[in-house]
Amino acid sequence: MTISIRSAKLAACAGAFSLLAACGTMDNMGTGGRTAVGAGGGAALGAGIGALIGDSSKAAMIGAGIGALAGGIAAYNWSGIKKDVQQSGATSLGVDVTEMADGSLRVNIPSSVSFDTGRYQLKPALLPVLDSVARAMNQHPELRAKSIGHTDSTGSAQTNQTLSVNRASAVTNYLNQQGVGQGRLMVEGRGASAPIGDNATAEGRAMNRRVELYLYAPQK
Repeated sequence: MTISIRSAKLAACAGAFSLLAACGTMDNMGTGGRTAVGAGGGAALGAGIGALIGDSSKAAMIGAGIGALAGGIAAYNWSGIKKDVQQSGATSLGVDVTEMADGSLRVNIPSSVSFDTGRYQLKPALLPVLDSVARAMNQHPELRAKSIGHTDSTGSAQTNQTLSVNRASAVTNYLNQQGVGQGRLMVEGRGASAPIGDNATAEGRAMNRRVELYLYAPQK
């Protein structure tokens, strides 16, 4: 399992639009398709859109996305997996399942349904959702997952960084316990560095406290 710590924001506005054009046909590609965003493309796309439009827009919800991955991400048909995750309880819990422009599938897990304040033990209500993710990964061995933890800006940077890593690790540890090999899982903690809401408001801070779980198929 790989743990990486994000220490700087990415800025790639110019490249974002060319990446969007390259990814435009992804929804029509079949499983294992070869149209892909190269290494670093996902990070450039998300950060570029966020920088151009701002945190209040729908595009900014991409944030910095999955980040750079060696070899890039292949296009993938997520329809069946997405439906299964949504029906496992994700929708009722407010867990958003989104097909991303870089070819990955993002499962956005708010802390309100996943962790108690300041802690990183998973709440039981979330487990059926993670079970569905583990089931998909066990049925599709070509898939990988990257878990990225985020916090609000309350507390010290070091405390937030540690908490974000621990929460992201809690998700991948559970997937591993359900049979997903550690070699297929990555963890990253971003602390409070990638907000999607306004940390000056309670609502914004709640949005920022989350784990983003990205499923993806590496390009071969």
